[in-house]
Amino acid sequence: MSSATLENAAAARSQENTRFIILISLVATIGGFLFGFDSGVINGTVDGLKQAFRSDAAVTGFNVASMLLGCAAGAWFAGTLADRYGRRTMQLWAALFFLVSAWGSGIATSSAEFVVYRVIGGLAVGAASVMSPAYISEVASARYRGRLATVQQIAIIGGLFCSFLSNYLLAKVATSSLEKLWFGYEAWRWMFWMEIVPIVVFGVALLFIPESPRYLVARGFRERARQVLAKLYGSDEGARKLDEIDASLARDHHRPRLSDLVDKARGRVRPIIWVGIGLATFQQLVGINVVFYYGAVLWQAVGFSESDALLINVISGALSIGACLLTVVLIDRIGRKPLLWIGSVGMAVALGLVAIAFASGSLENGRLALSDAMGVLALVAANGYVIFFNLSWGPVMWVMLGEMFPNQIRGSGLAVAGLFQWGSNFLVTWTFPMLLAGIGLAAAYGIYTAAAALSVFFVLRYVRETRGKELEQMEG
Repeated sequence: MSSATLENAAAARSQENTRFIILISLVATIGGFLFGFDSGVINGTVDGLKQAFRSDAAVTGFNVASMLLGCAAGAWFAGTLADRYGRRTMQLWAALFFLVSAWGSGIATSSAEFVVYRVIGGLAVGAASVMSPAYISEVASARYRGRLATVQQIAIIGGLFCSFLSNYLLAKVATSSLEKLWFGYEAWRWMFWMEIVPIVVFGVALLFIPESPRYLVARGFRERARQVLAKLYGSDEGARKLDEIDASLARDHHRPRLSDLVDKARGRVRPIIWVGIGLATFQQLVGINVVFYYGAVLWQAVGFSESDALLINVISGALSIGACLLTVVLIDRIGRKPLLWIGSVGMAVALGLVAIAFASGSLENGRLALSDAMGVLALVAANGYVIFFNLSWGPVMWVMLGEMFPNQIRGSGLAVAGLFQWGSNFLVTWTFPMLLAGIGLAAAYGIYTAAAALSVFFVLRYVRETRGKELEQMEG
């Protein structure tokens, strides 16, 4: 690299408003926090739902998984509508839906009513899941974009951790999630209402951040885009980036639309879309949300008390945050692809050990009993699996979806990938109680082990590295 190039790069960095970029990115990650909290809060309420609505395994599974139907729709519509109305606007709608869902889930008196509110919450989670990484990738510089986007996963795990901790403390105060707490309402209802505080913070903070400059250019608001880019990168570098965005969009002489996902010359869906679908689907087929949604049920099924099971969830949440912090350090140094295949190998081994431990157990009074040694193996391997997931597929999948698509198709590409991500999430979550009652824990975890092993080959064969590339360099 020439001395002139180095000097230009240094000058550009000196004008960059890094603190402001980090600040607005952190606001976007609150959506990730709510994504995690809303996903994890159900973990401690399953017993309450069974008792309040007198539901069997299939209905309980649907009650838990119902949010994911909304997530699939939320990701789809947010991704497509974001190209029309903006990334920030869709996050504001998500905040409103989060609020309605948190309140309604707690006051629900029937399975049908509960499902309606959870689907509304799912719309919010789905929107936040694709809009937060998209927004961060479109305002951050390439040299630290991966680290900032990874903070999104830390926020998700932080939300999960806070929901687990909140559930544990509320159940502890009430002596059980089924017992009444304040104002005559059961503790499991208060578990949902705890989410209202961060929702309000998110909604207010969104009013003070700018719209994505790449969205503004795509919609023809060039002067507004120039002002935002100047605030982010300084006037000179902002003008240069504006020209780059213009040039990348000039290849297609129309505003972004869903049909752009099809290669007109070859008459088929662009290959990059299939890679996005693969990343989104494999992230769920490895069974991570069985741990997030059914952790308390899982550990009670192998002999732990409700209190101990909820505490294990808290520990798993803390380990997840630690793993994500390590990813922040590594993702812009070693890249996305190495983290993905390392995570896949680690998850396959850990899940295999969990399946072996569960296979060694015997049924006693309808519950799976493990020896002390196998109980320890299951606990350690399950937490090892959580660590490998949050070191790799947890954050890296969202980082890549936010940055791998060209500007013209980013919103639509995220919509499709998000639809498949939440659709597979629903499938895995809904079927787990039936697998548990039918083929048992060992066989269920054997299925997730196979998916993790297959993901190794998918990454090595189809995933391309995006580290260090500007968004305008992405091809599909």
